[in-house]
Amino acid sequence: MPDTKMAEAFVDKTAGEAAVSGYLHRAAGQDFLVLTHGAGGNAKAPLLVALAERLAAAGVNTLRCDLPYRQRRPTGPPSPSDAKHDQAGLRRAVTLMRERFGGRAFLGGVSYGGRQASMLVAAETSLVEGLLLLSYPLHPPGRPQQLRTAHLPDLRTPTLFVSGTRDAFGSIEELEAAIKLIPAPTKLLPIEGAGHGLLQKSNRDEVPARLVQEFLSFFEIQ
Repeated sequence: MPDTKMAEAFVDKTAGEAAVSGYLHRAAGQDFLVLTHGAGGNAKAPLLVALAERLAAAGVNTLRCDLPYRQRRPTGPPSPSDAKHDQAGLRRAVTLMRERFGGRAFLGGVSYGGRQASMLVAAETSLVEGLLLLSYPLHPPGRPQQLRTAHLPDLRTPTLFVSGTRDAFGSIEELEAAIKLIPAPTKLLPIEGAGHGLLQKSNRDEVPARLVQEFLSFFEIQ
């Protein structure tokens, strides 16, 4: 079985295509997950690393990748004009992984990255077999009326949500209401006491383990 602690560089800069840059954790199986970061992070985020290592150990090839805006700027948040480019980067990453692995395709991300993944899959319903949305940013903190739900009724892909019970971007109750808009199988995994970042000192081992267990169970990966 591959050593999942060893991630290999994964870079593609084919002319005319969105650039893809990240780290591939190879596994014994054929299923794969493309996993990306939030607005302030990158592919080296501790949560992404922990998930990629555990998923690869469980048989899921995992690519943790930097979104195109992060490839252009090492720090700082994305701008509204970045969204389409970032979605194109995720689409390209899925395409490249499909060329390498013959199993089912999954796409996921933290906060902004997850939102872009969900918008992409709502528009391209056959792109992947499942979505993993970590800390979905349902609304800006303190502005619950500005819901980011317009695309959810178009989402036809099974989706696993993971959110902290103290997430300022959306309460568990608010997420439960929003998820009802999705005409596909869904599940919400609450992380008790966690904020938007999910990981904290008290749960840094427990959360990745629970999350991977739920991922494998929800998507019926043996």
